[in-house]
Amino acid sequence: MDDRSPAAAATNGDILLLACYELGHQPLNLAWPLAVLRGEGRQVAAQDLSVTSLDETLVRQARFVGIAVPMHTALRLGVSAARRVRALNPAAHICFYGLYAWMNATYLLGEAQVADSVIAGEAEGVLSRLVAALAEGRPAEAVDGVTTATRQGAPVLERLKLPVPDRTGLPPLSDYAHYMYDRQAIQAGYVEASRGCLHTCRHCPVVPVYGGRFFAVPVETVMPDIRQQVAAGAGHITFGDPDFLNGPGHALRLAEALHAEFPHVTFDFTTKVEHILERRALLPRLRALGASFVVSAFEATSDEVLAELQKGHTVADMDEALAILDEAALPVQPTWVPFTPWTTLDDYREMLGWIRSRGLIPHVSAVQLSIRLLIPPHSALLDGGPLPSWLGPLDSANFTYRWVHPDPRMDILQQEVAALVEQAADGDVYHTFHAVEQLASDLAGVPAPTWTAPLLPDLPPPRLTEDWFC
Repeated sequence: MDDRSPAAAATNGDILLLACYELGHQPLNLAWPLAVLRGEGRQVAAQDLSVTSLDETLVRQARFVGIAVPMHTALRLGVSAARRVRALNPAAHICFYGLYAWMNATYLLGEAQVADSVIAGEAEGVLSRLVAALAEGRPAEAVDGVTTATRQGAPVLERLKLPVPDRTGLPPLSDYAHYMYDRQAIQAGYVEASRGCLHTCRHCPVVPVYGGRFFAVPVETVMPDIRQQVAAGAGHITFGDPDFLNGPGHALRLAEALHAEFPHVTFDFTTKVEHILERRALLPRLRALGASFVVSAFEATSDEVLAELQKGHTVADMDEALAILDEAALPVQPTWVPFTPWTTLDDYREMLGWIRSRGLIPHVSAVQLSIRLLIPPHSALLDGGPLPSWLGPLDSANFTYRWVHPDPRMDILQQEVAALVEQAADGDVYHTFHAVEQLASDLAGVPAPTWTAPLLPDLPPPRLTEDWFC
């Protein structure tokens, strides 16, 4: 048999999986497919291109290359990687999988011609069936859940019996983001207790794929993954679910299991403002079990903007959430989308004043002050009613619809803030925040607020060393 035939894929170890960026975490979007494929006896190589260079030898011997793109930055890097793969090995089947793959399938399969297939949702089972089909000489179109240039597949929302992630051969945890506490850098692990999300915030990339559904990952699967990462040196665990408290009972069982086995290991999690309010009684218990901080999408300090995004909370709710978290001794790391078509210059300045007056400057990474709303294909922001006048054409190569703010000053401000925080990434947080306030005030034609940074700032709040969120 010709060793370049499709059947060789199952026997010659010529499956290659690539990750490009997962917020500074060892990529779970490699570890789970690796577990599935290796569990079927397949020989699979994997690389995380955020910490290693593309291995041209692995590319040339691959017959199937899967590229994980769970977020915008990963897709941008993934397209570049796919072009290199195509140049080195034109015969390889390239499959993109993840949230941003399906939303941008038309570009990947058509204009860019960097993909042969696309999968989204609960992808591992489809990925396995696709590899098997190609190995047997059947076309990708024969596999349900696969999108190709000639066949549109829907996101796969079947409940999977997921194995324990296989992290064998991935770069060590020391290569990834660390947990910073008391000025010490501690290796951090990453797990997911659920996939998808119950909520349908209009700007969220989870919504077009999952549509308000989520799937819990059993404790019996998550705990062995935590166990292997602690054995590899993790002293902190990030629960990376879109919302850890979608299933509060499940979250509590996991936290209890983690603390019972590893009482020295801390953890962080992400949850919505409305869950902080609704499940306030749970937070002190999570704190006692090792919760170190909470990430929560505050997004804006304008009720009008929050309503447009369908966030499910108000500015008053955010203040109540702060009080609840403070009582539970849980620091918050709020995330923001400060540049939207509905956000005025006064709104932006009010947001800065709100952050400052609540003592949150050290809790907000500077990059958060520059985030501009992305509107990818299939975004829920495009649903319902006539399209707004500020919406421009799809910029498919950048995976977003263009939009121009009705107030030109806001587009200028976003560019200036982005340039400022990029240069000041490792600088003093108070100095950077003050500089952002100065930019906003100058464009508004008003004096910047006067305030003095603490002479002896408190110990920095606990955080991870990776600040990006998209």
